[in-house]
Amino acid sequence: MKELIKKLVETYGPSGNEEQIREIIRAEIAGLADEVRTDALGNLIARKRGGSNGKRVMLAAHMDEIGVIVTHVDEKGFLRFGPVGGVWPHTLLGGRVVFADGTVGVIGTEKIEDENRKKVIPLDKLFIDVGAVDKESVPVRVGDVAGFQRPFADLGKRLVAKSFDDRIGCAILIQVMRGLKETPHDVYFVFSVQEEVGLRGATTSAYGIEPQIGLSVDVTLTGDTPEARTMAVELGKGPAIKVKDGRMLAHPGVKRLLVETAEAIGIPYQLEVLDGGTTDATVIQVSREGVPAGCVSIPCRYVHTPSEMVDYDDVTNAVKLLAAVLEQPITL
Repeated sequence: MKELIKKLVETYGPSGNEEQIREIIRAEIAGLADEVRTDALGNLIARKRGGSNGKRVMLAAHMDEIGVIVTHVDEKGFLRFGPVGGVWPHTLLGGRVVFADGTVGVIGTEKIEDENRKKVIPLDKLFIDVGAVDKESVPVRVGDVAGFQRPFADLGKRLVAKSFDDRIGCAILIQVMRGLKETPHDVYFVFSVQEEVGLRGATTSAYGIEPQIGLSVDVTLTGDTPEARTMAVELGKGPAIKVKDGRMLAHPGVKRLLVETAEAIGIPYQLEVLDGGTTDATVIQVSREGVPAGCVSIPCRYVHTPSEMVDYDDVTNAVKLLAAVLEQPITL
C-alpha cells in the first residue's frame, strides 16, 4: 500500500485543479467498481453494487490539497500569491511549489528588519521565484495555481508527505475497493474536489447520490507532540472515530456502528473530539432531508504543512474497519 500512498501524495492537485490526481485515482480503481463517472464539479464517483436489501452508503475522501494562486507578476518576474485553502505563512519561507505544467518555484521574502526577524512573515511580504530573468520569461500567469513540492518519506511505521490531507483518505478508499469482494450495500466511493475551500465536491455529490449513510475519511489533529493542544488522539493508537468537530456532531448510530465494528474485529481505535475544522461529513449530513453521517479520521501531525505525518498501522486499521462495516448488514 505504501507504493500507492507515495504515488498519490506526490501528485499535483490543489483545490479546483484536481485533473492530474483524478486521472491517477481513476487508473488505480479501474475494474474495481461496477461504474465510474466524473460529475459536473469534477468529483470522481465509483459505484459498487450490492444486494437489494442493503443501504445506499457514501464514502468520501477529498482529492484536493492546499496551495497558492498567482495574483501578480512584477517586471523582474517575481510572483505575488494568495492562499488556496488553509495556508500557514510561517511554514512557507524557503519552501518549493510546483505548477500544473511542472514549473517549480521557491518562496522568498522581502527584506526583513532585525526587529521583525522573530515574527511570522505575512503572505503579502512573500513571493515566488521561478528563476525568470524578467516578466516576459515567466512560464506561468496570474490565476495559475501551485501546490507544495515535497517528496514522500517512509520512516518505517511513520510516513511523511505534503498532502496526507487527504490523499491518505483516498488511498484508504482505494484499498478498501481492492479488498471488498462482496457487500450487501450499494456503495459509492467518492473522491471529492474542493474540500479545502468549502466542502464543495461533497455537497454536490451527496445531493446526487442521496445516501442513506455517509462516512468521510480524512485526517485529524493530534495531542501527542511537546506542549501540544489537549486532545485524546495520538499516532499509532488506531483510527479515530469522530464524535464532534468544529461543524458537526456525528450521528450516534454511525459512531456506535464504527465503535462496535472496531471492537468486534479487534483493532484499536480512538474517539475524536476536534475543537475546530471539519470534513466532508458535515455537508453529507445536511444534504436533502438529512443523512446519518460520521467520519473515520487518521491522526496526523503537522496538518497543513509541507511535512504531514501519519502512522502506517492507523492507516491499515482504517482499511480493515471500513471493509468490515461494508461487509455486514447495517442497523443504526
